[in-house]
Amino acid sequence: MTNPIVDPLVEVPDSDTSTDLVRIEATVAGAVTVVLNRPERKNAFDAALIGALEEAFRTLQGAEGVRVVFVRGAGGSFCAGADLEWMRAAAERSESDNRDDAMEMAKMYKALYDIPALTVALVEGGAFGGGAGMAAVCDMAVATADAKFSFSEVKLGLIAATVGPYVVEALGPRTARALFATARIFDAAHAEKVGLVDEVVADAAGLEAAQARIGREIAACAPGAIADSKRLVRDLAGRPIDHAVMEETARRIASARVGREGQEGVRAFLERRKPEWAQG
Repeated sequence: MTNPIVDPLVEVPDSDTSTDLVRIEATVAGAVTVVLNRPERKNAFDAALIGALEEAFRTLQGAEGVRVVFVRGAGGSFCAGADLEWMRAAAERSESDNRDDAMEMAKMYKALYDIPALTVALVEGGAFGGGAGMAAVCDMAVATADAKFSFSEVKLGLIAATVGPYVVEALGPRTARALFATARIFDAAHAEKVGLVDEVVADAAGLEAAQARIGREIAACAPGAIADSKRLVRDLAGRPIDHAVMEETARRIASARVGREGQEGVRAFLERRKPEWAQG
């Protein structure tokens, strides 16, 4: 597969779907934006979009030079959840076929979750169902003040299953139960309150400014250390702080201290210069 980071604006190569469904915009500084590109359907999920997103996210897992990955929707809307035509077709399929279909969505979310770079959802307009879930899958989320969220599945007699593990991890079980069971529509201020969103900005211009600022912040951080830090959090979550954890964390920081990035970072600090990853 061709590395999509080479060009400033490229499309995800996908032999099974239209390459118009997902755009990848990249800067030489390693800031990448994955754009859901079905604005006429408010970027709602169908099998084709899910497949294109999974391929994009898997490509970014191994792409050289990627420092931060932003996820946003085209046309002023983040993601309306499941496409109605796709849902209508799913209702006519067998349980086995629906399980296979749902597994594709689960793999898409996991591909996003496993990107070693920092991932940031940029939310404007609506983020409903699986779209709200995608904000939870990312490491961070920034939303415009007028953005709307809902885990709306129960209104259709469904459940937020494939995205459930990420929402529970991000928000905790009690908040997830309340939002899943009520399907209430909530604004960006409430999303920030419960931890689904990290920052609320006034409008689309504020979203662009936040994106640029986060890109600059990440440029000062060592890429390998970012990936290792994400892995550390996932490995420690829910574990008791016992001797085994103490030994494991001591081993990891010792490895970082003698590693290439650790050596360069400490040396640059002592020499009062920027480390190699922050230059340029």
